[in-house]
Amino acid sequence: MDETVELLYPSVEKLVKEIVAVNHAWKVACELFGQDSALSISSRDLKTCLQVRLLRSYAPEQVYLIEDKQSEGEPAYSLCLREIINNRQYAEHLPIRVAQDVLSPQELEQFKKA
Repeated sequence: MDETVELLYPSVEKLVKEIVAVNHAWKVACELFGQDSALSISSRDLKTCLQVRLLRSYAPEQVYLIEDKQSEGEPAYSLCLREIINNRQYAEHLPIRVAQDVLSPQELEQFKKA
């Protein structure tokens, strides 16, 4: 695939891999530097951007939002993959308040399990 096209339109697999990596980096940054550090905030925001990109590109056919009833802390959605990718069923969590901030009400409805 042409490199420019791949950058502009990454595959679902590539986005999931990036989301998982950035989520891990965010957690490490929080442990090392605290939740309010610039690196922690940047990592968290990048994860959210990648998740939104995944949803806007591939929902609801390949990924959808489902409220995670097991989530500890604040209420969150799981980005559920319709097919397992890299041994993963989910592309991490997205707090519901963040989803409501970055997605329109129409997108939220469209991205929930159909």
